[in-house]
Amino acid sequence: MKRLELTIEQEQRGLSVAQLLRRRWHMAGGFVSSLKFREGAILLNGEGVRSNAVPRLGDVLSVDISDAGGGNEAEPMEYPLRFVYEDEYLAVLDKPHGMAVHGSLSGGECTVANALAYLWGREQSFHPVNRLDRGTGGLMVIARCGYVHDRLRNALHSEDFVREYEAVCEGSVAQDYGRITLPIGKGEGTMRIIDPAGESADTEYWVLQRQESSTRLRLRLHTGRTHQIRVHLSALGHPLCGDALYGAAQPYDDTGFALESVYVRFTHPVSGNTVEIAK
Repeated sequence: MKRLELTIEQEQRGLSVAQLLRRRWHMAGGFVSSLKFREGAILLNGEGVRSNAVPRLGDVLSVDISDAGGGNEAEPMEYPLRFVYEDEYLAVLDKPHGMAVHGSLSGGECTVANALAYLWGREQSFHPVNRLDRGTGGLMVIARCGYVHDRLRNALHSEDFVREYEAVCEGSVAQDYGRITLPIGKGEGTMRIIDPAGESADTEYWVLQRQESSTRLRLRLHTGRTHQIRVHLSALGHPLCGDALYGAAQPYDDTGFALESVYVRFTHPVSGNTVEIAK
């Protein structure tokens, strides 16, 4: 069970439980309403109360933010995942290249969902925050309950949640620095295309190293469109090495293409501390 706790201070006097939940912990109205149907979800000094109760100075308000029902339906499969950060509310996984995030419910190829069903148990819901393509490796944030997932997803495309990648693309990128703001829409099948009527997309990049037939880049996402980096670099005329779907001429290796999530920085939705991780 995951609980948040607050001791009522002077500036919080006169506020109802519902107001405190929204102001202090930024809980959505629907989530606050759902708590009244869960026994013991809201406690005041250890006793159950309704959301319209008004705490007094010094009272201790406690709220259960665990998922109600749900769980991970993926078949448990043993796999040696590596976490670079983990607490009771969230984890940061170093995802291998070539490993899908979601997969079959009945087994087959092991995915992150399958591995976590084995590691954490099927009663623990699976809430990936910044999902990575199968061919992309590196840092992926996973929330351990729906409330934390919602808070992180709301921050995902803001300066409160920074994501950076390193990539190797084909050819020599001319400019040392650039920003690609071409809108992205749906193409055939799983493909995405540059489409004036598509969703806005913003990718910033810096050249790290130019080689004979390729360029190593550092990239920062300011939006989170499907295949965004892959589509933008292809539109620039420099597809990711190994990314045949978007025009790469040569394979990269047998695990995917040359894209790695190497840096994340975000505000922890419970503690308020900055979590910063770099590979």
